[in-house]
Amino acid sequence: MATFRLFDLNPPQLEAVKTTEGPVLILAGAGTGKTRVITARIAWLLHTGTPPEQILAVTFTNKAANEMRERIGGMVDREQASKLTIGTFHSLCVRILRAGIDRLGYKHNFTIYDEGDQLGLIRKIITRLAARDEKLDPHVAKNLISKAKNKGWTAPEDDQTLAGAVFARYNEELKHLNAVDFDDLLLLARKLLAEHGDVRERLQQRYRQIMVDEFQDTNRLQLDLISLLAGDPPNICVVGDDDQSIYGWRGAEVANLLEFERHFPKPSVIKLEQNYRSTNTILNAANRLIQNNPRRRPKQLWSEHGDGEKIRVIRMADDREEADFVASEILRRKAELGLPWEAFAILFRMNAQSRVFEEQLRVREIPYRLIGGKSFFDRREIKDVVAYANVALNPRDDVSLLRIINTPPRGIGEGTVEGALQESVRRKC
Repeated sequence: MATFRLFDLNPPQLEAVKTTEGPVLILAGAGTGKTRVITARIAWLLHTGTPPEQILAVTFTNKAANEMRERIGGMVDREQASKLTIGTFHSLCVRILRAGIDRLGYKHNFTIYDEGDQLGLIRKIITRLAARDEKLDPHVAKNLISKAKNKGWTAPEDDQTLAGAVFARYNEELKHLNAVDFDDLLLLARKLLAEHGDVRERLQQRYRQIMVDEFQDTNRLQLDLISLLAGDPPNICVVGDDDQSIYGWRGAEVANLLEFERHFPKPSVIKLEQNYRSTNTILNAANRLIQNNPRRRPKQLWSEHGDGEKIRVIRMADDREEADFVASEILRRKAELGLPWEAFAILFRMNAQSRVFEEQLRVREIPYRLIGGKSFFDRREIKDVVAYANVALNPRDDVSLLRIINTPPRGIGEGTVEGALQESVRRKC
């Protein structure tokens, strides 16, 4: 049964939920209940009479969108929740384009190319356009095109470089094929809204309440889209934290959040600073560290969880000594404190660093699972090397032999392999 309550929100959270008119900027520090506020705000809008069809919530991942939809479904009537528009920027743009892409010279049944499709088309174009002494890696070309599109650029007509020519031909080919790539979804949706007032006004009338999550991760193109969708007055609420902006390398512009007032004048600015995850010792260290960034909106995270343990900084000679210490410390704490394995976590900066930790955990028979990437020992190239070693040590290991018999490719067909297997069975070798 759906349950909607506000009594468990703290005062700033409650203010964020109930402020529904005009532009709203919610500065949500790490662990301050951001998702709870977003879902409660949508439930409040429904509770106070906003039709669900008029509410748009934009997230960055399908997982976040599904979680938001699920939570709201537990707070309000399921039928109401099903009428909300909740999705990623890309899914929103697909919805917009399906209804009006014919205005841009495409047919409604356009195809969306994935990365493999893009690379295949780019390879074909490079082969056609490149001179004998010219080389351009298709992956590099794809990344250049993607970065340009995310900045809202189109292929320059006077660019004489191979990359520029590939960019221009790539766009021409896509349109000829009635296809778009993921970056086109945003670029073409913005073009449609900017150039066709009737489409823009229809969507502005439909989406009277707009919410955007993780606003610090938006790029210029996404900001333009939201600005075009927001009506007058713009009932737009964005949630973000400039201190958590880590995607500048892929085009995110934290200036969208820092300069929010320039795009949406006189907003209500609400800070969520009570942290529900950490102790004050951790938060005070984080607060002091982030204060060294001169270009940020001031926030001071705090917690009711007390001070907790002191932070320890331990210097090691190298990564192996570090991994040995961490694994030994886990065993010691488990034995002394009686903690389950699930109580421990190891955080590292890059997947490449996992190997030494995995080695030490395996030596000590400590069970673990790797989040957000493949285990070092599960990577294809590592399995291949291990298979070679197995065959060298044990020539009867047919499973390992089958794995590497054509790695790297040697032109050995499946029929040849099957024949060899049958002969091996016949000879019992």
